[in-house]
Amino acid sequence: MTSATIDEKAAVATAIEGWAKAICDKDAARAKSHLTDDVVQFTLAPPLQYEGKDAEDLEAWFATWKGPIGGEARDVQISVGGDVAFARSLVRMTGTKTDGYEVDLWFRQTLGLIRQAGTWRIAHVHTSVPFYMDGSFKGAFDLTP
Repeated sequence: MTSATIDEKAAVATAIEGWAKAICDKDAARAKSHLTDDVVQFTLAPPLQYEGKDAEDLEAWFATWKGPIGGEARDVQISVGGDVAFARSLVRMTGTKTDGYEVDLWFRQTLGLIRQAGTWRIAHVHTSVPFYMDGSFKGAFDLTP
């Protein structure tokens, strides 16, 4: 691996960490600043997809949380080639909802990034939780790495 590749992976990691920190801080404007204008997101919440950085109502979602949203990423793998990168990881989300529900959830995350004017921005977000294939189709929220 060249030092340029290492530097690019570090730049991508910094962009992802900035986006994740903004989400944990419930700062919608800062979170959106890490996205491309035409980002496509397949997130945990309905609908099946959001298109565009303003499609998902982050402020409304953040308002359902009491205090900050906890976040932890594990097994992060970043690949970079030219002006395109992708990252995959397992992510833990924790916190308390305004109704008192305690969230402690692991999910899978894949991010696609592109470099625009020298800055890495997230162009695609895909998050998912596996479900049990026993016919119940219940989310496997009890899994941990």
